[in-house]
Amino acid sequence: VQLVESGGALVQPGGSLRLSCAASGFTLSSSTMMWYRQPPGKGREWVASISSAGGITNYVDSVKGRFTISRDNALNTVYLQMNHLKVEDTAVYYCYALARGSWGQGTQVTVSS
Repeated sequence: VQLVESGGALVQPGGSLRLSCAASGFTLSSSTMMWYRQPPGKGREWVASISSAGGITNYVDSVKGRFTISRDNALNTVYLQMNHLKVEDTAVYYCYALARGSWGQGTQVTVSS
């Protein structure tokens, strides 16, 4: 089982990014998928989750209305669209496959002017 995140970058406040998490070694559609993040010097926190069929999504309050989690089971990929980014969104972002207990290696998002 392998999860590979991509799409992290340096972006100005107010900007947008789309993170991707590509899965291999298992069928992504079999699992609820989650995004977590770890800000500098802090612990890892849950950000968003999406059910296996994609019909149910949940978000931490701090990103509601700005972030959107989605999945393309045909591509075995889950996404995190991040809009109106804030400095406090700076973190390493990880995807997590609940059914497998598997983490990706993370992708760095830095929001700074």
